[in-house]
Amino acid sequence: MKISVISNKRNELLKRNEVIFSISHNGSPTPSRIEVRREIARILKVDAERVYIRKIESVTGAAASIGEAHIYDSQDQAKIIEPEHIIRRNTQQNKGG
Repeated sequence: MKISVISNKRNELLKRNEVIFSISHNGSPTPSRIEVRREIARILKVDAERVYIRKIESVTGAAASIGEAHIYDSQDQAKIIEPEHIIRRNTQQNKGG
């Protein structure tokens, strides 16, 4: 799995960065939100607890996906803004991925 950041925009009102990224996953299925969350955190040098993967969409006919993530200034801010189902999807392995 190779992740490339396409855009990283700051939303000061919501105290977060909004990241669009692409994933190349030749020879393997689309990675889980948990795996992508960890990798985005590593690439952007932030705590994984502040990263929330909003969506991952596979590109038809290619071993690639496009996704969107929100990276909050604090985990408390994320819990105020992010819907409960997004928080659950980003914290539970193999559930709602």
